[in-house]
Amino acid sequence: MEAPPPRRLRRRARRRLVGLVRSWRTSLTFRVVVITVFGGLAAIVVVGTFVSSEIRDSLYDERVEQALGDALVQTTYAQEVFDASTATTAEEARNVLIQWMEDHQSRSPDSEGVVVRRSPDPDGLSIIEPLINEELRDLVTDEMRDAVASEGGQHWQPVALPSGEGEVPGVVVGSPITLPVAGSYELYIFYSLGSEQNTISMVMGILIVAALAVVILLGVLAGAITGWVLRPVTEAVRAAEQLATGHLEQRMDVRGKDELAVLAQSFNEMAASLQQQIERMEELSRLQQRFVSDVSHELRTPLTTIRMAGEVLHDAKDDFDPATRRSAELLQTQLDRFEQMLADLLEISRFDAGAAVLEVEKRDIRDLVSYVVELTALLADAKGSAVRMHLPEEPATADVDSRRIERVLRNLISNAIEHSDGRPIDIAVAVNEEALAVRVRDHGVGMDAASAERVFDRFWRADPARARTTGGTGLGLAISMEDVRLHGGILAAWSRPGEGASFLVTVPRRAGGVVSAEDGPLPLEPDDAGAPILVTSEGS
Repeated sequence: MEAPPPRRLRRRARRRLVGLVRSWRTSLTFRVVVITVFGGLAAIVVVGTFVSSEIRDSLYDERVEQALGDALVQTTYAQEVFDASTATTAEEARNVLIQWMEDHQSRSPDSEGVVVRRSPDPDGLSIIEPLINEELRDLVTDEMRDAVASEGGQHWQPVALPSGEGEVPGVVVGSPITLPVAGSYELYIFYSLGSEQNTISMVMGILIVAALAVVILLGVLAGAITGWVLRPVTEAVRAAEQLATGHLEQRMDVRGKDELAVLAQSFNEMAASLQQQIERMEELSRLQQRFVSDVSHELRTPLTTIRMAGEVLHDAKDDFDPATRRSAELLQTQLDRFEQMLADLLEISRFDAGAAVLEVEKRDIRDLVSYVVELTALLADAKGSAVRMHLPEEPATADVDSRRIERVLRNLISNAIEHSDGRPIDIAVAVNEEALAVRVRDHGVGMDAASAERVFDRFWRADPARARTTGGTGLGLAISMEDVRLHGGILAAWSRPGEGASFLVTVPRRAGGVVSAEDGPLPLEPDDAGAPILVTSEGS
């Protein structure tokens, strides 16, 4: 089977790493399990290292003590044999040594072999050294030979003994002896620690298996305990999500009397308190909306009577003296503004009550823009502002409520004329696959940061002292915002003092759609603007 290429392996490793990082960030249970497993593993490694070290040292010291004791017995017995010997020649002394070495194999089965070396004593008689194994002879270091020869007594050192499977640990114990006729020699007895090493390996294997079992058990227990502890938290999250969607009756189950039960009880008390407050606020909102609607309706009857009387006075104004004629004209103007305010209040009350609905039809926005520009032409001429339309050649159609979009455009264009100070006004229309946008840009006084933050507030005007030709009610932009939001669109504003303001309407081309600021075919900031110092935006 062909191995996967390195690039594919790197992609797999990267995906797995990304998945682990995502799990670490999003899952508390995963983090607890990982921390518990690695913490337990670290603790087991520390404890296991300490225990295995203690066992190894204990076995090693015990085996060394045993080897030293056996070597002392064997060396003492050898010296007794040599002292009792009647050998008078080197050959006889050599035979006595060989006989002892043969007896040694049966007397000391733990011994791996012996090496007899002649001491560097020029007065001693040289005999042929009976070498059991040259490999064993090479294991005796010069430092150990010097210690045995010069200091006497018993000396030992660790060695690696050759074995059929490699090497095993061992010790060599050296002592000085005196051979008959030959004089001073050195006796080295080798002992293997292979059985102790096997014991340590077995213990380490058992510890590793036990450690793995304990780590797995810790991970399972940590996951189970974390899941059990987090279950109320998960229930609280689900209940909070239900509360956020409007299901105010959602509550948590209370089990027992422990801390988790206290958490559930506290959450339920908080939810009940929120439900009461929200219901009270909803009731106050309903009363306020009903009050505004009732007042608006009730005012229509006296307003109609006043309107009729005002029209009579306005028609006969030429017969009045100048002061009375001026009063009749002011009365007619304020009655028009009063009627517009009542209409706006009724419209706002519909938005607040959620009763506003769209009457969608497919319309070419270019026609609506041209129509609104014609309606405001007299106002633009009075202000001395030229209205320049930048319309695409292809149809800019969308599913919209013509009445509401016309009202939005009328508010924006009228405001632009009011604040243009006789400078031109640019109206741009653009469309793409998803959205349609209309931008109204004036080159007038603009707004500062404090004014821009409240530009869509109800009953707010940027400059209360500024005279208005149209006599606005202060609800135009607020109603425009609600109209655009009802379409699933966005109404945003840009301004810079001395450079004018730009208002951008972006709506989806198809009914029921929703657009974001990135979906629009037109930017909020005009192309000829400097660096903006503020941008305010509202959307659905």
